Amino acid sequence: MIGLLDRLARPFLRALDPEDAHGVAIKMLKFAPLPPAPRDDKRLALRVFGLNFPNPVGIAAGFDKNAEVPDALLRLGFGFVEVGTITPLPQPGNPRPRLFRLDADHGVINRLGFNSQGADAALKRLVARAAAGGIVGINVGANKDSADRVADYVQLIERFAAVASYVTVNISSPNTPGLRNLQQASVLDDLLARVVDARERVAPNAGPTPVLLKIAPDLSLGDLDDVVGIARSRRDDGMIVGNTTVARPPSLLETEIAKEAGGLSGRPLFPLANRMLAETYVRVEDVFPLIGAGGIDSGATALAKIRAGASLVQVYSGLVFSGLGLIAAIKNALLEALGDDGQDSLKEFIGADAAAVTAEPWPK
Repeated sequence: MIGLLDRLARPFLRALDPEDAHGVAIKMLKFAPLPPAPRDDKRLALRVFGLNFPNPVGIAAGFDKNAEVPDALLRLGFGFVEVGTITPLPQPGNPRPRLFRLDADHGVINRLGFNSQGADAALKRLVARAAAGGIVGINVGANKDSADRVADYVQLIERFAAVASYVTVNISSPNTPGLRNLQQASVLDDLLARVVDARERVAPNAGPTPVLLKIAPDLSLGDLDDVVGIARSRRDDGMIVGNTTVARPPSLLETEIAKEAGGLSGRPLFPLANRMLAETYVRVEDVFPLIGAGGIDSGATALAKIRAGASLVQVYSGLVFSGLGLIAAIKNALLEALGDDGQDSLKEFIGADAAAVTAEPWPK
């Protein structure tokens, strides 16, 4: 059923405007009669952030922005789903067009700007599916016109902790003016202190809720030192490395589309995102786990993320060009690597190449 859905839908979706195609994909997942996901090989299972993941392959925030289809995504075979970015109040995001495919580069540029139906709509859906099981993380962000963006994050932690497997604090989107300023040391320290305090305040009723920090791949290494140090000192549970990049690699073929403002994702992001992942891993020193995102479009790139320091990986743009078969391809590649290496768990691969990656020339 999943393979048939993919084969039928992909040519149609690729013919549409990218944002229209995304809307159609959400509607299809709402109504498609998907079977339960097949049971994963136990060698792919990992315990991360105190949660039991059946496999390490997740879908990143940005696809299911309003928590409309998390259970359908789990049935596709993802080990976990991250919904959002959810903002406290509804907001339309930036004017269209705001999503662009770079077909020759297998890349995507977006400047969506946290378009969101708001917390009330998402919370209602998540409460309704709370007993369904599966790992569903919630990515939260501040409203564009908020007078107190830190207060937005605190409010969202308080509201969603009870229905979230984990909560990701997204301060790394390049499409909300000033948002990345929250990565500056003095501001970030206050943000994480207040967010973690909110998590602890609601824990007696909500239970333990891991709080993750999603960072940009465009940080300088000095800024990364500060971010990791603060995350460690404020008892952050993990980090996602990373979001889209505002850089434009000189190797891009779609030079006209590349001039569009916004964050670049997909295959061209992989070298930078993987380097920043490895740099983060060596600084974290196993204090907390990492999720690797950015440029994964094959089993080989997923395995490279794990070997660079990721305990889990997230895909999104790769699905645009590789289809739903990418999920199984990644899991099969990981199992093959385990067999070739004589290992029973992916744990042995995590960070195995991090030092070597950080010694390479900086990606262009």
